[in-house]
Amino acid sequence: MARNLLLIVAAALAGLAMWFWVQRVAIPHQQAEATERGTPRGNLSDLYPRWLGARELLLHGRDPYSPELAREAQAGYYGRVLDPKRPNDPKDQQAFAYPLYVIFVLAPTVRMNFSDAQRIAVWLLLLITAASVPLWLRALDCRISPATKLAAVLLVLGSFPAIQGIKLQQLTLLVAGLLAAAFGALASGYLILAGALFALASIKPQLVALTAVWICFWALGSWRERRKLIFSFVASMLLLAGAGELLLPGWIGEFRHAMAEYWVYTGGGRSVLDVLLTSYFGRAVAAVLILMALFRIWRARQAPVFTPEFSWSLAFVMATTLAVIPMFAPYNQLLLVPALALIARSARRLWRIGPASRFCLALVVGSVLWPWLAAGALVACLIFFPAVTVQRAWVLPLFTNFWIPVSVLVLLLIGRRTLCCKAEGALSD
Repeated sequence: MARNLLLIVAAALAGLAMWFWVQRVAIPHQQAEATERGTPRGNLSDLYPRWLGARELLLHGRDPYSPELAREAQAGYYGRVLDPKRPNDPKDQQAFAYPLYVIFVLAPTVRMNFSDAQRIAVWLLLLITAASVPLWLRALDCRISPATKLAAVLLVLGSFPAIQGIKLQQLTLLVAGLLAAAFGALASGYLILAGALFALASIKPQLVALTAVWICFWALGSWRERRKLIFSFVASMLLLAGAGELLLPGWIGEFRHAMAEYWVYTGGGRSVLDVLLTSYFGRAVAAVLILMALFRIWRARQAPVFTPEFSWSLAFVMATTLAVIPMFAPYNQLLLVPALALIARSARRLWRIGPASRFCLALVVGSVLWPWLAAGALVACLIFFPAVTVQRAWVLPLFTNFWIPVSVLVLLLIGRRTLCCKAEGALSD
């Protein structure tokens, strides 16, 4: 009992330290830097351009992909329209670069003031992120005590990826929740529901593309028992795309054009691997990882749910997605929750593999714990030093941002044989 209480208290304190660092160190530093550089700051809500596009299409029949709406979105997001003559203005145009059917998710809010929609989004994303943890654990068949499960929820909610996503009202948190719900439904045998949830999660196609390929391969592995998953997924995608076509004929072409422009004004997009290895080697490694993932998930297509091979495939697909997508925002790291849960469950077995596995495991643990430790240290420094002094070191908790996904992926590859084999006592590891 005392051990469980200590675990919950430690998780809560770590999360509070991270939230406090964001509020008292990171945000004030960014505000001061923006004032000094003349960088515009409006509502800074990633939800706003999507919400504005949904409102204008549903209520006024305006094209959300139009340049006019992009400028209106800029005025709300940044506080003014961007000026290309100002070197410190952001490059992201905040245009509507989502599949049109995202408006069906946002439709209930279009008659509200944005401030009200924003508050609702914050609480919904908070609840969705909290609920995703037990859903991931269900998909992985991780049977842990209620106290450990509560501590895991507190740690996820108190992690910088979750806090950043909640602060920005970033729809990645919704996608992560939908994926967790889809795999939870899959684990419970609700294939039709799982297919529909996978389709809805495609509001961010880059985050679900590899997962979609995997579930198609997996369904082919036992077609008679799993075909409902594919029928549901395909039917849901056709329904979403078709409903969008009724509202805005030709939206698919406009979406492709918006994505091409997004690629240009954000500098072509850089993945975690691009940052660590340079663009040339990063893309080469990404191509190898994608081919390896396709090979592995094809080999594992017959693995039933609740088997070690299925759990490893789930963790590996999520970790590979995070490594190869052309973006490295920390909020995307919520896709690593199943991989980290699998590693935590199998830590003792991974440690026994050999020196390389021990090194990677230590790197994963250190990289994951570092943000909480650094945030706690900076918050403690606020007691003894002026806030302006502490804010100069605001970036410390982010030092391991790029190492977390890479170390997790490498550890999954090194430990694949062990993780894909059922071992005695695995559930207690």
